[in-house]
Amino acid sequence: MGKVLGIVYRAIETHLINQAGQTRNTGITGAVTLIQRFGSALNLNVHFHVLFLDGVYVTDHQPLVFRSIKAPTPEALDRLVQTISHRIGKYLERAGLLVRDVENSHLQLDAVDDSAMADLLGHSITYRIAFGPQAGRKAFTLQTLPAREEDNNNPRLAKANGFSLHAGVAAQAHQRLKLERLCRYIARPAISTERMALINQGNIRYTLKTPYRDRTTHIVLEPLDFMARLAALVPKPRFNLTRFHGVFVRGGHPPNSRLRKQITPKARCKPTAESDDLKSPAQRRAAMSWAQRLKRVFNIDIQICNQCGGAVKVVACIEDPTVIKKILEHLDYRTEVAETTPNPARAPPTPGHRDGS
Repeated sequence: MGKVLGIVYRAIETHLINQAGQTRNTGITGAVTLIQRFGSALNLNVHFHVLFLDGVYVTDHQPLVFRSIKAPTPEALDRLVQTISHRIGKYLERAGLLVRDVENSHLQLDAVDDSAMADLLGHSITYRIAFGPQAGRKAFTLQTLPAREEDNNNPRLAKANGFSLHAGVAAQAHQRLKLERLCRYIARPAISTERMALINQGNIRYTLKTPYRDRTTHIVLEPLDFMARLAALVPKPRFNLTRFHGVFVRGGHPPNSRLRKQITPKARCKPTAESDDLKSPAQRRAAMSWAQRLKRVFNIDIQICNQCGGAVKVVACIEDPTVIKKILEHLDYRTEVAETTPNPARAPPTPGHRDGS
């Protein structure tokens, strides 16, 4: 997985550097990848969600200069997906995982794992039932919309040899809410409880996020097959699903770690970043004031005046409940206080009787 992701990143990185008129010695870009293992039908569908910088940092300038590039053309996307598919195919052949069928000009699986988990993963990839009397058959689906022809007029989507490359979403530097929505989308969990329902005979009906090309909108799974699909989505232990590339690499890859400190807001706001790195997590938390904690957790900055925008100075700290109530009543704020007296502790159960009887 890491090797394949490296092939994808290097192909796109080379395209961005060339478009910016730089070389690998003078320009560097960055990306954050979230590896997704699931499809909309709870099937095993490994793919990469990559947030790429739409430009390159020029490293021979101090401070660093960012040069943005235009959105990729459909022709450039076609060349990229062709390059990626060709390089991944060659790598899998060299690794002995695939062999090329000379007669049919395509790759076939060579190394087959006969373990129970591999069989479960294979059924999940092919949308088939893994256990029970219906094992090997396609999962039951519901088609609630009329079929229609697929729309292939998306200029920001390229497909080749079973691979697809989508570059249709971009966010400007000031579009923080759009960037947040994009991050939430690519980091979403595998299961949506809002789209899952329990139907007759204990089966699970799951609504697809997007209807299939044949307008299928739901799948119906038996409980055992549902659990098998969930098991197939679990990654291996200690497998990091979030990867950082280029200028976003965190430590261990100089000069990337050094450049990351120059471009991330947290590092720019801390002139003593090196000394902070030596502090323990407890020391860093203890260094925060109560006002900083309020701003960090609730986004409330009590140190800035809402009227003039100037700095606010704390003149008193009132802790007497009677005085606090009088002030709140004078300001016409709610002063009711919820009952804080805890309920009495329950006695331990008597031997030979059930708890709570």
